[in-house]
Amino acid sequence: MKAIIFILTCLIMTFNSNAQTTKIIAHRGAWKNTNAPQNSIAALEEAIKGKYWGSEFDVCLTKDDVLIVNHDNDFKGIDIATSESKDLLNQRLSNGEKIPTAKEYMLAGINHPIKMIYEIKPNKLGKERTIKSTELSYKLVKNLKALQQTIFISFSYDACLKLREMDTNVQIQYLGNDKSPKQLHIDKITGLDFNIGVYKNHPDYIKEAKKYNMQTNVWTVNDAETMRHFIEQNIDFITTDEPELLKQLLK
Repeated sequence: MKAIIFILTCLIMTFNSNAQTTKIIAHRGAWKNTNAPQNSIAALEEAIKGKYWGSEFDVCLTKDDVLIVNHDNDFKGIDIATSESKDLLNQRLSNGEKIPTAKEYMLAGINHPIKMIYEIKPNKLGKERTIKSTELSYKLVKNLKALQQTIFISFSYDACLKLREMDTNVQIQYLGNDKSPKQLHIDKITGLDFNIGVYKNHPDYIKEAKKYNMQTNVWTVNDAETMRHFIEQNIDFITTDEPELLKQLLK
């Protein structure tokens, strides 16, 4: 009986040890259980209230080089990449809040203890515009003196490489599925930010990344079973639409 209790205690201690190292990133802010629109300043404020480690948001570039916070290529039928910012910035989210610029969104978060997970969306007009978005994003965050509080993420490997070219220290995570931890390490990318399927197809990636002292994140995990799996794998971050559930599990 004592042996069984000892084994169970060890298992619980191991789970708790892993749980303490896994951090919560609210995907597009804390919106699902708060009625705040995705990618709104209200959703960011809810993430701050929830005391989550980080809040992810998506940034697109307009035709006239304004960075706005929105996930899709269009907003209410207005194509972002080919439209002027004036046509977008007077649009309203479902809670009445206007669609925010990246600067407004960053200013709402940088005076609070939360990491800003800044996703640079690939521009539909091609690499040149994606690089322009990357340059403007980096300059914005640098001018706000928020580089230490920000992790840049992107599906564009060109954007990741451009960020590293601009700054040897800035934190960068790659969202795509076509690079191994070794390749990311060679290219001096800070971490891998892969979806659930990539880790399931490559169960060695988390250990391999840790060998290179790289950060590991998984997206978008919304059920308790999968959350527990990645906590047990000692992943660094879990990005989720259900931060409240993940917070409960980590307790």
